[in-house]
Amino acid sequence: MSQSGIVYLDHAATTPTAPEVLEAMLPYFSERYGNPSSLYSVGSEARAAVEHARESVAALIGAQPEEIYFTAGATESDNWAIKGAAWAHESRGRHIITSAIEHHAVLEPCHFLQKHGWEVTFVGVGSDGIVDPGDVAKAIRPDTILISIMHSNNEVGTIQPIAEIGQIAAERKILFHTDAVQSAGKVPLDVRELHCDMMSLSAHKLYGPKGVGALYLRKGARIAPLIEGGGQENRRRAGTSNVPGIVGMGAAFRLGAQQMEADARHQIPLRDRIIEGILQMPDTRLNGHRTQRLPNNVSVCIEGAEGEAMLLGLDQEGICVSSGSACTSGTLDPSHVLLAMGVPVEVAHGSLRITLGRGNTQEDVDKLLSVLPDVVERFRAMNPWYARQRKARRSPEAQTA
Repeated sequence: MSQSGIVYLDHAATTPTAPEVLEAMLPYFSERYGNPSSLYSVGSEARAAVEHARESVAALIGAQPEEIYFTAGATESDNWAIKGAAWAHESRGRHIITSAIEHHAVLEPCHFLQKHGWEVTFVGVGSDGIVDPGDVAKAIRPDTILISIMHSNNEVGTIQPIAEIGQIAAERKILFHTDAVQSAGKVPLDVRELHCDMMSLSAHKLYGPKGVGALYLRKGARIAPLIEGGGQENRRRAGTSNVPGIVGMGAAFRLGAQQMEADARHQIPLRDRIIEGILQMPDTRLNGHRTQRLPNNVSVCIEGAEGEAMLLGLDQEGICVSSGSACTSGTLDPSHVLLAMGVPVEVAHGSLRITLGRGNTQEDVDKLLSVLPDVVERFRAMNPWYARQRKARRSPEAQTA
């Protein structure tokens, strides 16, 4: 619980910048303000800080520092990976494979390419939200040039069989990209073991600053630049380096490496307690695989109560959760992830995503579980569809069926 009394349970949307990270960043706003592209000493000092951060990001995912390219965030990294691969390899083919449950930062670049002549296969998922590697293999064509499957889903928390999919891509010499934004610092990542050529990363999901991310690009993998201009980032990504942000990302990833195991030990029991508590309520369901999921993620559907209404009801009680991805919070459409998993539309409207962080406690969980049932019942009482459904379930015919 924060000092303000707010119980923050939406760490998949963003995390507070860790004090150690902020402390590392502050000098690079005013005292060590050099441009790392400059040759004199002030610039060299900034350049050394950027390279130290590059080493820290690489270390968390088992990469080499020269394979890390800093961006303005994971959305840029996803766009660069997908569009850059398409542009660099269009002479060989114009077919891309991705999944139906990707983040919009992957889906929208794919839709963009479809408008410009590329073909995209959106592989489905099972009811547990997991991509079948066999389905990916079946979707491969002679003109397939890229496969992009997220490491873990940002809404339902399921962890995908990335090593198996990466092996399939490697055997067929197809570029493989994974969006690991939600996974980095929560579960172990090794780009070699995962057989991935590209990996998108973000700072602000791991107690770092907003507005900075990275793309891992395997040495020898070829993609076209997304942003043209100067020669920064080894002439692959133009633009003056965001030194404070990059320093912050490096500090956050170092901290993440140190605390990953302790974070998981702390969060998994809290996660499981939330799941058990919510599933004791009638007409609720867990979204995603029960155990093959991120240590901090709980995603549920609660029939008869709109997700946005529950979110606002909990907010009035000082509890912050999400009804899905923060990037789609302005829309009333049901989650494309849940629909792809086969969740009925009327049920998908009642989704809640609860994501834990380092500072959450058993008291936070107890408060959520004490408040949520009353919030749910209040909104269910105003829902005529749910009243009819509940009455139908209680009918003698339904009970003897």
